[in-house]
Amino acid sequence: MSALERDFGPSGLPWTIETPRLVLRRPELADAERYAQLLNNFAVAGNLARVPLPFTVDDTREWLPEKTRTLNPREFGFAITTPQDGLIGNVGFHEGRFGPDIGYWLGEPYWGQGYMTEAVIAAIKWFFDNTDADILYSGVFHFNMASLAIQFKLGFVETGRSQIFCVARDREIEHIDTELSREDFEASIA
Repeated sequence: MSALERDFGPSGLPWTIETPRLVLRRPELADAERYAQLLNNFAVAGNLARVPLPFTVDDTREWLPEKTRTLNPREFGFAITTPQDGLIGNVGFHEGRFGPDIGYWLGEPYWGQGYMTEAVIAAIKWFFDNTDADILYSGVFHFNMASLAIQFKLGFVETGRSQIFCVARDREIEHIDTELSREDFEASIA
């Protein structure tokens, strides 16, 4: 893969985003051990729907190849990295129940430092700049108030409640469903 393809992809989309403190980049197979280290933590996995515990390097190697090859911005994920610590989390998009959906997580040692807000703003801006979507969907388990606060700060609105199975907790959990319009996002960062 050429440096141009790594940074912009063969389709011309930018695959790397730099913020004041972070670099969001395409995940790499070499990240598998670090992903497993950060996700093999109930405090993190218990806030995510599809992450089992324990979470191993083999688990990472099952889903990571797809994320390293996709050229579809609606199915793309970014590794969140810092110069000092390397990989600290992930933010990405997939086709959800209602349309394009954003999901994100951060390793526990990095909570409370504003990294997630910084990464989510950059990723959503990238998404709206590179797709024709006017709505982005998301949501959080009812107890994840930190994540919900990020969403509300960026203009997401609650659209309802549902029950979603959490693999790490092995049960259905109340989920706060949210959505963000392109217009509301642009107003939130103006």
